Amino acid sequence: MVNQLRRSQFMNDANIPFAMTRCFHDDHNMPTDHSHDFIELVYLVSGNADHVFEGEAYPIKAGDVFIINPGEVHTYRTLPGERIEIINCLFTPELIHESLLKELGVSQSMDYFYVHPFLDKRERFHHRLNLHSAAAGRVLQLMESIMAEWENRRSGYLTVIKLQMLQLLIVLSRYYGTSSNVKKRSPRVASEHSLLVRRITGFLERHFDKKLAITTLCEMFNISSRQLNRVFKQETGVTVTERIHQIRIDRAKQYLDEGDDKVIHVAQRVGYEDPAFFTQLFRRLVGCPPGQYRDRNG
Repeated sequence: MVNQLRRSQFMNDANIPFAMTRCFHDDHNMPTDHSHDFIELVYLVSGNADHVFEGEAYPIKAGDVFIINPGEVHTYRTLPGERIEIINCLFTPELIHESLLKELGVSQSMDYFYVHPFLDKRERFHHRLNLHSAAAGRVLQLMESIMAEWENRRSGYLTVIKLQMLQLLIVLSRYYGTSSNVKKRSPRVASEHSLLVRRITGFLERHFDKKLAITTLCEMFNISSRQLNRVFKQETGVTVTERIHQIRIDRAKQYLDEGDDKVIHVAQRVGYEDPAFFTQLFRRLVGCPPGQYRDRNG
């Protein structure tokens, strides 16, 4: 059974969608398989383990940095007698508003910085960052500084956390871009169109429950609506709107599998105000209505 963690369990400060913790895990103290409705940035401070992600195990070691997106199932596994120390940084996309980015002269969406190093799910953990020496020290120092602000909550701590988080994510993006490990493992450079579509898809996957207008995507990714639809169809075989529906219905299936929410509430959770439309769409994409799907898979 997958444990679904909610942001309300960790993000107790109403002023900021953020939390940060330092955790120690061994074979006697290991989280069960779980997913969550927030983004988790993980830095492995010390130790070695397997990271079990979506049913597959990947070896991780000190200096590894990776991101777990909402809805992804993971846990850790260590050998008897071994222990790992990790820093968990939990946040949602609302942490750093677009208005702040514009004031600071950052042209890309915030989504770009934490999604870009982990775009390809097929190679997610071949593309994790493993930092060494000065790079590892810099990232650890930044994270510990953010943690100190979070724990001490001195005057202006919210502003400092947002600015340092932006710095951290940009620094990680830079390290990813210059990582020799990534270049060796991924000699094929993605085409500009392919990268754009993957960035947009990543954004859609993280904002599936919001109203997603084509005009908003065009402004965010600096592309015309005509070009957006043409490129997206060419790369994926479906339109942007069709992909949004696919993502939402996939998440609805997960909610139906894992919880007891009424269908009308599931529809609302995935961004549909009209439950009749949701049911009709679900039937078309899945082959049966939501209630029947739950009964069949319960």
